[in-house]
Amino acid sequence: MVLLFLMAGQAVLAGTGVDNALGGLDNTAKKGGIKASQTNLPTIIGGVVGAVLALVGVIFFLLILYAGFNWMMAQGQEEKITKAKETIFGAVLGLLVILGAYAITTLAARLFSEALGMPK
Repeated sequence: MVLLFLMAGQAVLAGTGVDNALGGLDNTAKKGGIKASQTNLPTIIGGVVGAVLALVGVIFFLLILYAGFNWMMAQGQEEKITKAKETIFGAVLGLLVILGAYAITTLAARLFSEALGMPK
């Protein structure tokens, strides 16, 4: 228990160091005359897609956790076990469909941008 408490404190300290490093990069960019924040459309879309994929990951994790809990609490009842297995299968299938769609979209966007001579 003590070890877990000490490790949690180190994770918090590591997070503040990253924030300071990013702030330093922004300050350096401003002093160099470079626009620090990018607000063009691809950057905004990339941020939104990243947030949605993070949300999908959280939902997937919660579904797997829920199905695993139901499976463990089924106490040998085949109906509950089958329902838990279906939940796991549905969660994995949904994740694969979403990641596949993301991969196809990213590939298509990259191919079109290269064909049109647009910067990456």
